[in-house]
Amino acid sequence: MDTGTPTTRDIVAKLWSLCHVLRDDGIGYNEYVTELTYLLFLKMLAETGGESRLPTAYRWNTLARREGLDQLDHYKRMLLDLGNPKVVSDGLVLAIFTDAQTRLTRPTNLKALTAAIDKLDWFSAREEGLGNLYEGLLEKNAAEKKSGAGQYFTPRPLIDCIVRLIKPKPGEVIQDPAAGTAGFLVAADQYVKAATDNLYKLTEAQAFFQRNAAYGGAELVTDTHRLCLMNLMLHGIEGGVIHVDSLSPDGEALGKADLILTNPPFGTKKGGGRPTRTDFSVTADTSNKQLAFVEHIVRALKPGGRAAVVLPDNVLFEDNTGRRLRTWLMDLCNLHTILRLPTGIFYAQGVKTNVLFFQRGKADKGNTKAVWVYDLRADMPAFGKTRPLTVSDFAAFQACYGDDPNGGAARQDLGETSRFRRFTREQVAARNDNLDIAWLRDTEAEAEEGLTEPEDIAAAIMGHLRAALEDIEVLSDELEGQDSNSVQVLEAAE
Repeated sequence: MDTGTPTTRDIVAKLWSLCHVLRDDGIGYNEYVTELTYLLFLKMLAETGGESRLPTAYRWNTLARREGLDQLDHYKRMLLDLGNPKVVSDGLVLAIFTDAQTRLTRPTNLKALTAAIDKLDWFSAREEGLGNLYEGLLEKNAAEKKSGAGQYFTPRPLIDCIVRLIKPKPGEVIQDPAAGTAGFLVAADQYVKAATDNLYKLTEAQAFFQRNAAYGGAELVTDTHRLCLMNLMLHGIEGGVIHVDSLSPDGEALGKADLILTNPPFGTKKGGGRPTRTDFSVTADTSNKQLAFVEHIVRALKPGGRAAVVLPDNVLFEDNTGRRLRTWLMDLCNLHTILRLPTGIFYAQGVKTNVLFFQRGKADKGNTKAVWVYDLRADMPAFGKTRPLTVSDFAAFQACYGDDPNGGAARQDLGETSRFRRFTREQVAARNDNLDIAWLRDTEAEAEEGLTEPEDIAAAIMGHLRAALEDIEVLSDELEGQDSNSVQVLEAAE
C-alpha cells in the first residue's frame, strides 16, 4: 500500500501542519483528524463529482466561500443536518456525520482549514489516489504517540505481509470484525485489484460484487468508524463496515466469511462485562476481549475459510478459558502458523503480539496436526520512532511461509538455532496446549536498554504498566467467576 510518493507526502505534511494552528482551540491530534475528515469528505466529493450525494446548501463551495462567524455557524448547522435522516437519505453521508460535532470555536481557525484545503494540489492528489492521501493522514496520526491512535492502527508493512501470504481472491467475502480504520480491508482490495487489472479482468457482476459486497466488518468506536468509512470510500469501496460491537448479538449479523483479517482490541471489556453473544460457549464467562474475538472469528469462518489474526501473548498462554479456547481452536481449525512479532511495533512498546494463521476445517475434530512457529522477536532491533518496521523485515518469514495461503507449502525445520520450527499436535498437548513457544534467546530487555528517544522509553514503560494492569483485570475476573461458581454450588447444596 503506497502512501509514500513525494506529492502525497507533501500534501499530508501540509494538512498535518494545520493541527498546530488548532491547539489554541484545545483540539488534540485524534480530534483533528476527525474534524479534517468532515471537511475533506465535502471537498473530495466536490473534486470527484460526487456532490449529488449532498443537499445543495451543504456542498463545499457554500461553506468555503463564507467568512467569519457566518462560516462557523453554517458549518455547525451543516454537521447537524448531514447526520439527520430527515435531511439526508444517502447512507454513507449519514454514517460519517451521525452525531458529528465540531470542536472549533474560533472562526479564524475554520477559515484557515478551508483555505488551506482549497490550496492543495488536488489534481496530483487525484492522479496518485485520494485514498493514498487519506491513508497518509491516518498513518501520521498513528505515528503521533500523543494521539493514542496506534492502538487501532496496525503497521502497514505488517498488513501488507499478511495480505501477501493469505492471498485474497475475487469473489471471496472478506471481513474484519474489529476494522479500525479499515487497513486490512483496503489492503485486501488493493491486492485483488492488482491481480485483476483494477477489476477489468472480471465480469461486470463480479466487479460489482468486489465494490459493493466483498468487504464487511464492524467497528465499535464512533469516530474510528467515520475514519473507516471515509478510507473505504476513497478506495472505491462502499460501506460494508457497520457501527456495532462484534461481541454483542449484532456481531452474529455479520454472517459467514471466506477470509477474516483482523487486529482485535487488546484488554478487557469495559466494566468487566462478558460478551453477550448467545452462540458463544467457550468464552461466554470471560471479559477478555481477545479470547472472545477468537471465538467469534472461528464461528464466522465458512468451512475451509481462512484467517490471520493479530493477538497478544496472553492468548497463547492464559490458563482456564484461554487453554479451553486453544484446544477448541486446534480441533475446529488447522492452526498451521504462528508469527511471533517483535516488540515496539505498536504504540504501546510493552505489548507482545503474534499473528495466528489458521483455516477452518470441514469437520470439527483434529484439524491441527502441527504448528509452525516463526520467531521474529528474539535478537531483533529495538523498533520504534528511530527504527520503524519495514516490508523487508518480513522477507525471511515470507520465504519460510511459502506460496500456499493455508500453510501447505513444503517447509523445513532447521532446528533450535533457526527462527522457524515445527511442533506436532502431540508436542503442543504435552505443553498443556500452551502456544507461547520460544527457543531463541529473547533480548527484549537489551533492546529496551537501547531505546534513546524519550517518547520510546516512556511508551515502553507505559506498555509494561498497561500489560500488567490487563493481566490483573483478567485474573480478577477469573477469581470473580470462581467465587460465583462456589456460591452457586453452595446454594444448590442447601
